[in-house]
Amino acid sequence: MTNNSSGEQGKGMDQGRMVSGVAGGALVLLGLRQRGVLGLGMAAVGGYLAYRAATGNDPVMAAAGLSGNTAAAKPIFVEHSVVVDRSPQQVYDYWRKLENLPMIMSHLESVTVLDDRRSRWVAKAPLGTHVEWEAEIVNDKPGERIGWHSLPGATVDNAGSVQFENLPSGGTRVHVALSYRPPAGALGAAVARLFGEEPSQQIAEDLQKFKQTFEGANPAN
Repeated sequence: MTNNSSGEQGKGMDQGRMVSGVAGGALVLLGLRQRGVLGLGMAAVGGYLAYRAATGNDPVMAAAGLSGNTAAAKPIFVEHSVVVDRSPQQVYDYWRKLENLPMIMSHLESVTVLDDRRSRWVAKAPLGTHVEWEAEIVNDKPGERIGWHSLPGATVDNAGSVQFENLPSGGTRVHVALSYRPPAGALGAAVARLFGEEPSQQIAEDLQKFKQTFEGANPAN
């Protein structure tokens, strides 16, 4: 029984290295055809994948003091705030309608409500791929806060909260905090940053766009 499990594990590792080698070679070729920083970046990532496939070693993980196990990678934490010239209840009502979230967060493709607490999320991932998971609202205070986390078995283990603070001078401070593990661990985070999807910058840009759009729109929409 143990020997069969070991054999299956070894076969899985061999298949993973083969896929990594093919992907690495393709990226190297694409990178060499490109010009500028993007081409160099693609070639570098491709070379890294090809090296890892050929040797079975992971120099990035080793340099970071991590094993090849993606579970060893620490979650990425992102937070940002923006002041919106609307009441907390108006802003909360818009966020609480979860189907609106892809219009706020550019990395989301869709959010489908399953019931009062559960929803299915589909998000963009590096290199034109996407991931999906189910999430559950665990903290819901109308006009004040929304908190959620992904359900067990999610491709992207994540949690987040949005707080709506009523300001004495008027308006609402919207504070977003997100924590997640990239699908490919530390390598996934590195590739995302390489292709201009650095999460802290992305959420800052998303919130600024939300502020401009929401302040200029009819809050009832």
